[in-house]
Amino acid sequence: MTRLTALLGGALLAVLAMAAPAAAAPTYVAGSSGSGDPFFPFAGNGGYDVEHYSLDLDYDQPANLLRGSATIQATATQNLRRFNLDLRDFYAISSVTVDGQEANIARPGEQELQISAPRNLDVGSDFTVRVVYSGQPKPIKDPDKSIEGWIPTDDGAFVVNEPQGSPGWYPVNDSPRDKATYEFEVSVPAGHTVMANGELVSHTTEGGKEVWRWREDDPMAPYLATATNGPFLTEFYEANGLPMYDAVDPDTRTSRTAPPNPALAFERLDPQPEIIGFFSELYGAYPFTTGGGIIDWAPDVGYALESQTRANYHRIPGASTVVHEIAHQWFGNAVTPEIWPDIWLNEGFATFSEWIYDERHGGDPAQAVFAELCATPEDSAAGEDLWFPAPAALHHPSELFHTPVYDRGAMTLQALRNEVGDDTFFGILRAWYAENRYGNVTTADFIALAERQSGEQLDALFREWLYEEGRPAACDV
Repeated sequence: MTRLTALLGGALLAVLAMAAPAAAAPTYVAGSSGSGDPFFPFAGNGGYDVEHYSLDLDYDQPANLLRGSATIQATATQNLRRFNLDLRDFYAISSVTVDGQEANIARPGEQELQISAPRNLDVGSDFTVRVVYSGQPKPIKDPDKSIEGWIPTDDGAFVVNEPQGSPGWYPVNDSPRDKATYEFEVSVPAGHTVMANGELVSHTTEGGKEVWRWREDDPMAPYLATATNGPFLTEFYEANGLPMYDAVDPDTRTSRTAPPNPALAFERLDPQPEIIGFFSELYGAYPFTTGGGIIDWAPDVGYALESQTRANYHRIPGASTVVHEIAHQWFGNAVTPEIWPDIWLNEGFATFSEWIYDERHGGDPAQAVFAELCATPEDSAAGEDLWFPAPAALHHPSELFHTPVYDRGAMTLQALRNEVGDDTFFGILRAWYAENRYGNVTTADFIALAERQSGEQLDALFREWLYEEGRPAACDV
């Protein structure tokens, strides 16, 4: 190139550079105020992903006053100028900071905490939110009239969250799709124990209060967090190399009319290591680093819940309930539905797990339970309860914990077992767990995996058992 050509070329490039449009400035948006779940559209939020929660709580049990400081580490999934957390409006907010700077807030709904960041948050950037709050916890009432959240008891609190109780005690992105790790530091009155998730880090007495620190290093959906507390009897031990933490309310009993029986409560927890071992052989290695159970006396709650690493029982449970809740550590906790209408992937699997546990421990075969349920007439009261609605075609959130989700969900799995045979069937369940551990799933995902593993076209089977109301014609075959 001659000098003249080079000069002309440089001039041309300069003109072209001046004529090129400037790069568009990034647009910063408000993250959505809900996750779009079909049953709970305003639970959860958009625009970010939580990596870790650090919860520092102080519970004045006689006054039912909870003081909290929540530090949340998250990553922006959009260019954000504003985002929401879920926190019920019976808590007053003392301060909110983003990366150490004070943020402006608004409370546009009964569980929305709207945060305007002091600076724009670029997509992919990490940020830290700290919320300081206090108030008197109130149970959250579900469409089916059950309660959850931080539920005060006579001597502590029973803390369970399925499906929408988490914002009743901590600020959260309350979507089952946003799993995170957790740390808990909870101060309670002298003589009280706090049972949270994961590993016990320390227990000290400070300022006349008991301070319990727990850490869960495996990903956890927000509804599986717990901090149940009270004057518990405890047994902390190791079984087959797994740390186990059991707690029993000395006032717990089997019913309102029965006397307290903490000894029976501990007996019901004794089989936990064997149950964990059984399901580890059947489904794959236990997904978490600790186990155990919490048996409180919270009779107004009316149910147990599979909180991650250790289930909460509102009273002394039956043996089958302990099996059911432990099975959830695989199906529900490690492998979690993306949306609440797919809850049969939790409850149907755990109910089938009860059946197969009994079958392999000298009880009725799962097929006998299946056949007995199949014999239930559609036009009977029991049939109305069992056959309507279809477990994967629920009409309303009030149906999330109805019989079809449990029993007909389990029957779906037994029908699949009958169709493909034991070797393929249990291979499907092991693959389902192995491929989705710590993740989220849908019913369509399970159908696709079952067809891939079996090499069969199974649309008709799943349509009849999961989506069509009424007693399946297959029950007559």
